[in-house]
Amino acid sequence: MTRPAPAFLLAALMLTALAGCALEPKHIGGSHGDDGPGGPLPADLDRIADARPRSEPLNPGANSPYTALGRKYVPFQSPTPYRRRGIATWYGRKFHGKPTSSGERYDMYAITAAHTILPIPSYARVTNLSNGRSIVVRVNDRGPFHAERIIDLSYAAAYKLGFVNAGSARVEVEAILPR
Repeated sequence: MTRPAPAFLLAALMLTALAGCALEPKHIGGSHGDDGPGGPLPADLDRIADARPRSEPLNPGANSPYTALGRKYVPFQSPTPYRRRGIATWYGRKFHGKPTSSGERYDMYAITAAHTILPIPSYARVTNLSNGRSIVVRVNDRGPFHAERIIDLSYAAAYKLGFVNAGSARVEVEAILPR
């Protein structure tokens, strides 16, 4: 014969289940509570210009094959046609001022991006599919390393695309090839 579980055990199990639900993310990546601007926004955030595509030598170290989180990536070795739709997220002050894969310092107020395989440096047009806003970013970092994401944008880029508060958006990314 089995005895009924004590009431405190049932209550503990219910609280554990509820706590697990509270830990579910509300969106995919991006704006985590402590990764926003961290202070007053620059007054001219709306006026930050898109990246201007120009011919730049590729960074050999940043374009070598690499492994991240157990997955191997082989970046393009030259400008290559690329167009994909997927999820974009953004990164902010946690990385502000830290080195990117290109060796440059990350500036959350520049119009830049991280991509797993586009050459560094290169340029891409990113379009927010929910509102039609489009910008040109300079790819100078590697990431995102999550299967459901295709690009990580700077805070300013996400702001201009209109999804900084949501943390993520469905986008189209198209490489801009030199003429």
